[in-house]
Amino acid sequence: MSEDVIKHSVHTLVFRSLKRSHDMFLANQGMLPPIDDKAEKVLKLVKARDSYGQVMGAVRKAQALKQQESVTCRPETPLTTAETVETAPLPSEGAVVPYSGPTPSPSPAPPSGALTVPRKPPSMPKPKWHPPWKLMRVISGHLGWVRCVAVEPGNEWFATGAADRVIKVWDLASGKLKVSLTGHVSTVRGVVVSPRHPYLFSCGEDRQVKCWDLEYNKVIRQYHGHLSAVVCLALHPRLDVLVSAGRDGTARVWDVRSKANVHTLAAHTDTVASLACQAAEPQIITGSHDSTIRLWDLAAGKSVCTLTNHKKSVRAIVIHPTMYTFASASPDNIKQWKCPEGKFIQNLSGHNAIVNCLAVNPEGVLVSGGDNGTMYCWDWRTGYNFQRLQTAVQPGSMDSEAGIFAMSFDQSGSRLITAEADKTIKIYKEDEAASEETHPVNWRPELLKRRKF
Repeated sequence: MSEDVIKHSVHTLVFRSLKRSHDMFLANQGMLPPIDDKAEKVLKLVKARDSYGQVMGAVRKAQALKQQESVTCRPETPLTTAETVETAPLPSEGAVVPYSGPTPSPSPAPPSGALTVPRKPPSMPKPKWHPPWKLMRVISGHLGWVRCVAVEPGNEWFATGAADRVIKVWDLASGKLKVSLTGHVSTVRGVVVSPRHPYLFSCGEDRQVKCWDLEYNKVIRQYHGHLSAVVCLALHPRLDVLVSAGRDGTARVWDVRSKANVHTLAAHTDTVASLACQAAEPQIITGSHDSTIRLWDLAAGKSVCTLTNHKKSVRAIVIHPTMYTFASASPDNIKQWKCPEGKFIQNLSGHNAIVNCLAVNPEGVLVSGGDNGTMYCWDWRTGYNFQRLQTAVQPGSMDSEAGIFAMSFDQSGSRLITAEADKTIKIYKEDEAASEETHPVNWRPELLKRRKF
């Protein structure tokens, strides 16, 4: 290597490279097209009309009213048409929105000088008092995580499915085991009981959807079609239609009797983790790990609306039994929506956990269950969080097994059944000794800031 080669620092080399680039493109920098004044003026007019059109309309109406008042105050010297035109305010050259002449006054006319009537801020109603809930019974018998629960329409028994691949039927009053149903070869993730037939439907991670005849305690139908684990089930309240959904990102609609796959609702891009059916529109609501909620038209088999407000996976959806509304749960918030178009109502903030399940009773008590064993009780109408519970794990279990996977109220709404990670089923009921004096409503609406998204 020659000794005459001069070694420069990295800083010097970078500076030279920048200077070369600057010299190369300097000629192009001065060749920008001239600004078109007319186009800029049109752009400002369009933006002003879009942003301030209503305000300018109110200003024009106020100007017209003032002009009419000034004319009526001097009746002894009537103006001719020509004079009226001359006294009309002329459009200024620099006006953002050009003046388009007086507009007819509305009927009835607002008071002179008033542009808009100040609105009274909306007052938030005080929540209804609900008695607190307390643990009544702990039922053990499963050998794995209890993943799902369903109460029979007659309110005499309930069924649970677990990771031990067994569906167990329990007496609701005494908590005693009535029967165990075996047939699944993997975790049972969903159970639902038909109100019109002696049928129980179940689904699991073995991709199977089964129909059990409860008179013989045997599987009489299986619905084949899912390509991966099936994690949620729902029955239509009026039609003989079953809807199942799972990790293949689809919700499948089945004819209960013929086992035909009527529709495959495929629009989600990730696991469909929650599902709800109702008689009115939208008849099917699905929530997914892709952070969206979709409202489906059952007749057409198409998605009619997609709600993208959640920022994380939607693991639970529940429909209010009497009001035309529903709620969805995600780690960011619990949100309430109005049917049928999915209009956002309010956020229920504070349950800072992965919310796996929701349940609501006719009295307007909404309960959310988290992955860390926390249970929050809310007033449905106002979103007031009136109670927070921490479930106690079964003796011998680790504290990390305090998760709540599923919950359901019984048909009367007076008992709450939870399926938990410590392999137990817990039943809660209202505290009969509580009153408004012992457990007052600590309602401070100034702390509840509703976010409109």
